[in-house]
Amino acid sequence: MSNISAADVAKLRRMTGAGMMDCKKALEEAAGDFEKAQELIRKRGQAIANKRADREASEGVVLAKTTADGKTGMMIALNCETDFVAKNADFIALGNQILNAALKSAPADLEGLKNLSVDGKKASDLVLEKSGITGEKFELTFFSTLSAPAVQAYIHAGNKLATMVGFSKAGIDQQVYKDVAMQVAAMNPVSVDKDDVPEKILAQELDIAKEQARREGKPEEMLEKIAQGKLNKFFKESTLMNQEFIKDNKLSIRQYLESQDKALKATGFVRYTLNV
Repeated sequence: MSNISAADVAKLRRMTGAGMMDCKKALEEAAGDFEKAQELIRKRGQAIANKRADREASEGVVLAKTTADGKTGMMIALNCETDFVAKNADFIALGNQILNAALKSAPADLEGLKNLSVDGKKASDLVLEKSGITGEKFELTFFSTLSAPAVQAYIHAGNKLATMVGFSKAGIDQQVYKDVAMQVAAMNPVSVDKDDVPEKILAQELDIAKEQARREGKPEEMLEKIAQGKLNKFFKESTLMNQEFIKDNKLSIRQYLESQDKALKATGFVRYTLNV
């Protein structure tokens, strides 16, 4: 067996983040070869992932940031098994490390994110390594990107919910952008505006409204008109630009944005939350 020094163990720990005993054992098995020792730690992470493949990784963090020019936002979800690990500073740092790399390299999708190089390692391999350290299943489960003249990212307290909102104009007070990003977090709209609501959802809302009116004994010939009226209420409650502004319910989001700049509007949004 190779003579493994404390300095060697400390070096491998800095390289991988694994525990001291795990690093010592890996170096001993690898006869002092650092590259092989890192591979052993990665394999341990994979073994844990395989062993826990049927376990639900429903805890974790949702993180969102924008590029330096504020024109592109990216969001990721990194899952784990327990809230204890999700709140751990090292776990959150891992998520931010991967997100920062994504902002520089702009992967196309979740698979691209997993294959992204993060400090010389594939993001998926880095996740496996860290999984091996904690003994919990880690998994990258979500990735989204949004581009616009201005993009605002918002992470709700606790890192379980994040939003990104695109705007038609840059150079507006940052608080205005943040207000709307927080609106999306709080009110969970289905679309930006009336015209953006998917046809399937519109049909469902109309059917629900007609059935409610029918149960109330309304005449059959009145059902369509009643349903359209209820649909207008749905637009007000469920489309971002028409929702009441949570900080001033005398204004809609459209009116709030126009009070800042007549041409200002939201152009798109992403909202993601962990199902916990």
